[in-house]
Amino acid sequence: MPAFVTLSGRLVRLEPLSFAVVDDLVAAASEDRSTYAFTRVPNGRDEVASYVEAALAEQAEGRTLPFAIRWLHTDRVVGATRLMNLEYWQGPLPWPPGARGAVGDVPSVADIGYTWLAASAQGTGVNRESKYLMLSLAFETWQVHRITIKADVRNTRSRTAIEALGAHLDGVRRAESRGADDTVRDTAYYSILRAEWPLVRERLHNRMGMVEAA
Repeated sequence: MPAFVTLSGRLVRLEPLSFAVVDDLVAAASEDRSTYAFTRVPNGRDEVASYVEAALAEQAEGRTLPFAIRWLHTDRVVGATRLMNLEYWQGPLPWPPGARGAVGDVPSVADIGYTWLAASAQGTGVNRESKYLMLSLAFETWQVHRITIKADVRNTRSRTAIEALGAHLDGVRRAESRGADDTVRDTAYYSILRAEWPLVRERLHNRMGMVEAA
C-alpha cells in the first residue's frame, strides 16, 4: 500500500493526516460554513476526531491516502483532502468477482475527494495547487491509469473548479448517494487519464504561473 508522504508546493504542503491536527481542523471547519451546502465537512471536535479516525482506518487497509492541507502563507492547517478508492490491478484477479483483491505497493486507479477548505482559504489557489500535487504523485510516481473526481451535480462551484483542471465529464450518475443536505444526490463523474496528464499538467502550470523545465 502507498507509504506516508508529504507533498510540498509553493502555496501549500500536504501533510499526512493525523490526530495531531484535530484542533487545527476544528478551527478551519468553524469558519463561515455557508459554502458547505453540498460538501460533508465535520463540525466540532467530536466529528473531526471521528473523521480522522475513519480516514486512518481506511489508510491502514490501503484504501485511501489522506492529507491535511497546510497553507504556507499563514502556516495554518486549512482543510483536508485525500487520494481515495484506491484500486490495485496487480496480481491474480480476485475470486469471486467483486471480492477485494490483494493490496499492492501502488494503486492502479484512484479518486481525489473529501476535499474541503476553511472559508479564508477558498479562492486563493490552495485548492488548485493541492490537486496538482496529488495528480503529480498519482500520475508520475504511482503511474495510475485514471484519476476520478466527483461532485454533487448541483455544486457548480466545485464542478467549475474540476473542469478548470481539464478533467473530462464522463457523465452523471442519478440517485448516486445521500447528499450532504440529506437529499438523494445525483453525482457528476469526471476523469483524467494517464495520456491526458501532460496537457493537464501544462494547463495547471500556466494557471499557477509555473514554467515547464526545458
